[in-house]
Amino acid sequence: MNIILSSINTIGASVITFLASIGKISIFTGKGLYHSLTPPIYWRIIFRQFMQIGYYSLPVVALTTLFTGMVLALQSYTGFSRFSAEGAVSTVVVLSITRELAPVLAGLMVAGRVGAAIAAEIGTMRVTEQIDALNTLSTNPYKYLIAPRLIAGITMLPILVLIGDVIGILGGYIVGVYSLGFSPENYLKNSWEYLEAMDVISGLIKASVFGFIVTLMGCYHGYNSGRGAQGVGLATTNAVVSASILILVFNFIITKIFFS
Repeated sequence: MNIILSSINTIGASVITFLASIGKISIFTGKGLYHSLTPPIYWRIIFRQFMQIGYYSLPVVALTTLFTGMVLALQSYTGFSRFSAEGAVSTVVVLSITRELAPVLAGLMVAGRVGAAIAAEIGTMRVTEQIDALNTLSTNPYKYLIAPRLIAGITMLPILVLIGDVIGILGGYIVGVYSLGFSPENYLKNSWEYLEAMDVISGLIKASVFGFIVTLMGCYHGYNSGRGAQGVGLATTNAVVSASILILVFNFIITKIFFS
């Protein structure tokens, strides 16, 4: 009997902790969105975050999408050649890159690079009481720390994904034309013929959502970081893991909405 009660108590405590975390994240999200849409807006900090989140993430996103497009072309050719359908390689590459791979891979790369950096930076500010100093100086931490990063994440990740679309398709083109022997004209014709505006738009919408998720999780875990170096390290880990999981979850939800 005691074992059963102990198990029920453990399950109940876990459920309560989970629901409390959901409530805290929801309140934090609401405050972050409110302060992102209301003045004052710190444009200088926002432009600085544009550079940190967008410009400095471009090399890793470009390399990731380039080699993904190249590998996708090789693998597609290997599979389709068994059914004498090699001409579909270009279509598979362009649709896979624009709809799924560029947004998801860019989101995961940015989560590893930017989400961890945001959590570590804000977590360190929490540990060193710089956030308390902002309150003392009558500066709202949400306005100064959270809102600029949310705005930059929502804005810059679609730009990164759009560039990644082009580079990923270029990677498939390079392999298709110079390694697999496709005609450049036919490859480009097939890519353009089967690509629709909604394929690109859905990927950009995903990118905006993923950018919001990455910056939100980085800000949330950093803002609620525990004391000491161990607390900052845990906040950094939680930011990357939670952002990565949420990206995959919302990728399925958005895909279901657009293409079901």
